[in-house]
Amino acid sequence: MLLPAALLLLWLPSADSPKADSVNSARNSNRAAAATNTPSSGATLPDAPVAKADSIAVSGEASAQPFPVSAIKPAIERPDPTPRQKRLWYTLLAASHSAAAFDAWSTRRAVSGNYGTESDPLLRPFAHSNAIYAATQISPAVMDYFGRRMMTSSHPTLRRFWWIPQVAGTGLSFASGMHNCSIVR
Repeated sequence: MLLPAALLLLWLPSADSPKADSVNSARNSNRAAAATNTPSSGATLPDAPVAKADSIAVSGEASAQPFPVSAIKPAIERPDPTPRQKRLWYTLLAASHSAAAFDAWSTRRAVSGNYGTESDPLLRPFAHSNAIYAATQISPAVMDYFGRRMMTSSHPTLRRFWWIPQVAGTGLSFASGMHNCSIVR
């Protein structure tokens, strides 16, 4: 409630501006004209707002001044990644999804050949079907999202280590795939 009142007061003309003088002189002339048209009963009429057309005619302005145009500052400023960071992020994206596909292929091969079972309870329902390829792509997608958010974070420490989630996910997927391949041999 205080903010709208403060904004309204900021847009009121100040007493030393020429526009305020012309509006005040227009009000005074309207009051004087109203006083001459009223009977001399000693009662004065209450102050009323001046019509916009009257104030423009008195001040000599043809149109009202527009609001000043200025850029609006965003609530959160996120730095843009550099072209080098973008290339590296896309490279890590491809590597993490490739490692996840390799892990899915090797897991499917190990489970189909009865060399072992899927130890991850979330992937166990998908281990005996081709749906494992899609299911294993969820983790790299989440790591890519976190990496991108860290890259554009406003915190300098997070911006410095944005690559860690993608590299960790890629390493784990590749290590799991290599373990599955060693079991099948």
